[in-house]
Amino acid sequence: MHEKDTGVGDALQRICTEIDGVIDAVSGDSLERAAELIATAPRVFVLGAGRSGLALRMTAMRLMHLGLAVHVVGEVTTPAIAEDDVLLTASGSGTTTGIVRAATTANDVGARVVALTTDAASPLGVLGGEATVVVPAAAKLDRSGEASAQYAGSLFEQAVVLIGDALFHALWRRSGASADDLWPRHSNLE
Repeated sequence: MHEKDTGVGDALQRICTEIDGVIDAVSGDSLERAAELIATAPRVFVLGAGRSGLALRMTAMRLMHLGLAVHVVGEVTTPAIAEDDVLLTASGSGTTTGIVRAATTANDVGARVVALTTDAASPLGVLGGEATVVVPAAAKLDRSGEASAQYAGSLFEQAVVLIGDALFHALWRRSGASADDLWPRHSNLE
């Protein structure tokens, strides 16, 4: 280990500092465009691989609580994406093959793509266009420690969770719904 700080408290402080830096650098304009597309879409589809995919599943659940029609790509009940739908994606590199392929398909059918990535010039970043949210965090394969001291894309994945929660929170506040209005959409099967 190259770091002197080996305590959990030190690690938590480092993570919080890194997250603050990344969130401060994310474009408010791209976030607003993403929120607008999600709010006006007939249906929202979410797709990410690995931990980024898990982060987006959290966002899907919150958007469902808001009353939006949300589907997780790859589930057996997910319908085909169509014109005016939104595909919300996350890939640190912006080159994950299955995600780029899905974003290409979405564009081909007239759906819109919201892309969370570290690289606006990546294939996914280009497919997201105006709705590409650049997250200036280390990509999974960056082990230099320059963008983040954390392991294998952790900072990107943490930012995806926070951005998803921020999108939900902004859309919830704009909706005028109360927490009591959203609560009946929670699962009672847990």
